[in-house]
Order: sequence, then C-alpha cells, then structure tokens
Amino acid sequence: MGKATKGKRRRPRVTPGMPPGTLAADPSAPRPPIHVLAYGGDGVIEQEIDDVEKIRALLPGHAVVWVNVDGVGHAPTLEALGDIFGLHPLALEDVGHLTQRPKVEEYEQKLFIVARMPNPGSVETEQVSLFLGRNYVLTFQEDPGDCLDPVRNRIRKGGRICTSGPDYLVYALLDAIVDAYFPVLDRYTDELERLEHDILSRPDAAVPHRLHAVKSDLEAFRRVLWAFRDLFTALGREESELISPNTKLFLRDCFDHTLRLIDLLESLRENSTGLLELYLSSLSHKLNETMRVLTVIATIFIPLSVIAGIYGMNFDHMPELHRVWGYPFALGLMLAVALGMLAYFRRRGWFGSSRDQGQGQGS
Repeated sequence: MGKATKGKRRRPRVTPGMPPGTLAADPSAPRPPIHVLAYGGDGVIEQEIDDVEKIRALLPGHAVVWVNVDGVGHAPTLEALGDIFGLHPLALEDVGHLTQRPKVEEYEQKLFIVARMPNPGSVETEQVSLFLGRNYVLTFQEDPGDCLDPVRNRIRKGGRICTSGPDYLVYALLDAIVDAYFPVLDRYTDELERLEHDILSRPDAAVPHRLHAVKSDLEAFRRVLWAFRDLFTALGREESELISPNTKLFLRDCFDHTLRLIDLLESLRENSTGLLELYLSSLSHKLNETMRVLTVIATIFIPLSVIAGIYGMNFDHMPELHRVWGYPFALGLMLAVALGMLAYFRRRGWFGSSRDQGQGQGS
C-alpha cells in the first residue's frame, strides 16, 4: 500500500523547558491502528489490535512478534506500549519528536533505531522508529501506509525470514526502506533529462525555478542518506547480543545500497549544477546571436546613412542632383555597398554555424 501525497503535517511538539522524557502529544490525535504479525512456533498470526494489553499474551508464544503502530500523537498508547515493552522514556520521547535523523541507540537490552522513509510524490520523508528486543520488533510510523508490504508478504509466505530472529526482521525493514529511495531518485533522473531537453530546445524562465526545486529536494535527501550511512556503520560496529554476526552480513548489504544511493544522488546534484550552467550558457548564446544580428543590421545601415546624408544636402553644386540618373545612381550605390558588406560578412562566417564561424575567422 502506497502513501498518498500529503501536505504539511502538523507535528506534535513539546513545550521548551519540559522535563526529559515528556511525550509530544497531539490532543486531536485518535487512537492509532496497531497491526501485529507474530510468527515462529504456531505459524503466522496476523491481526489488528484494538487493546494494547492483548500484546502481552502474544509475546511468550512466538519467536518473533512484530507490532506496528500507525501514529505517534496519542500519548496514552505510547505510554501503554512503553510499559509493556519496558521502553526508556527518552526513547519514547524521540518517537514523538518527528524530526529525528537516522540513528541507533542502545537502551537496557533494546536497540532503538530511527529511519526515515520516503513518501511517494513528495520530498518529505516520514520518521520510522524501531525497537529491537529479544523476541519482538516494535515500529512506529507517522501515518498509515508504507513501503513495507514486501516484508509482510514474505512473512505470510514463510521462508527464511520466518526461521530467523527479530534482528533479521529489522534488517528486512531497513532494507525495504532504503530500497524505496531508488525509484524516488529515478524520478529525479527523468526530471533532469526533461530539463536538459527543454534547455537545449526551448529554454524559458521556468527552467531555473525547476532546477532550484530539484536541487533543494536532492539536498534534503542527501542529508537523510548520509545519516543512513552513519546508521549502518554504527550497526556494523555495534557489539550487541541482539544482532547476530549473520545479520551483520546482511546489514553490510544495506550499507552497500546506501552508498549506491549516495553515489547516484551526488551524480544527480552534479548534473543539476551542470544543467544550470548549460541554461545560462544557452541564454548567453541566444543573446549573442541576437546581438550579432542587430550588429550586422546596424553595420550595413551606417554607410547607407552616410550616402543618404551626403545626397540629402542642399548644395547648389552637386551635379548628380540635377541628372536624370542621379536618383537611381544613389540607390544603386547603396545597394552595391549593402551587398558588398553582406558578402564580406558571409565570407567571414557571420551567418553560418559556430563551427563555420571558427573556420571563417581562422581563414
């Protein structure tokens, strides 16, 4: 299930000066949907939970219990889950603060991981908070809908993920989040190709605004992806019993995907800068072409104006003024001068392509 494009979200905030561990509650927030996937032992159990206390009965009978909460503004739900899973108040506080960068922290035999998930059709990213325990994974999302359906489908079908521990589930979730950035950056690749086509064919005033928007979006993604790199570096070095050596090998694959995304992102940023330079160069070339045409016209008419000025003087001793052929002679002289200058300019390559101009000037 994909996320619809959202506008500016109202994020719950804590009043400055409040004690550490204070939850950022939204008074208007409804009770969030809670989805549970439990597997191992008696197979796979999937259900929506309307009472968080029901989770207590699921924890002892399954190897892995994945609890996903779609919403972080309902403080009573956060407090109840914090009591069931023994979550540290500082970690719960970070769950409600939706401006966290990707990071990993350890709290009393639990790992707290923050990731940022892309929203299709929007430059905004959504905070996903994960808690890894002995036999559970607890995730908090800002809103319903995510890119994690492939992981859910793998659990429903069974296979490797169902025979592995909760640390492997965390890897699968992080891998799905990181891979969701590839189609996002592919869309920016297509947009830059369209911009390049527009610049080369019909550059207009909207091009720099579109380029600025792309560069701004890429800069936002750059901050997130570099934080992801630090996150996976920390997970790889983390000496925790909650992450097995085998899972660390898979986390290295996530690290590799992140590096590929960073390389692609840096390439896109360089392309956007190059396109801006190409746009300015195109404008300069277009202005030079216009100035050249105006210069040619002005240069041709200068001698014609001189001739017209001479024969426009009212002196008595100007024999040509009293001859029958005087007027055609003046017009013919003007035409000859104009044609001669046009021939000279053409020979110099002023009317050819840039390559022809270079050859003409070289000769």
